Amino acid sequence: MVYTDEQKKVAEHGGFAHDDTNVMLLVSHPGLKSHMVTTAVETTQVAPTILRTLGLDPMALDAVRIEGTRALPDLF
Repeated sequence: MVYTDEQKKVAEHGGFAHDDTNVMLLVSHPGLKSHMVTTAVETTQVAPTILRTLGLDPMALDAVRIEGTRALPDLF
């Protein structure tokens, strides 16, 4: 859920409305370039992105290898 400073709920995750299926994700690390991704991405891309950012091999995850999941685009 996302609340504003007015304590009013403006979004709730879990439904199928546009605001529920398009959620914000902030990725911050000194080694990443500043970039806004506006294309559709999947939550499955979070783990490979974290591993790659930490200098670890995302292909060490079975799911990444089996599904061919890529890290978030244009961050590296």
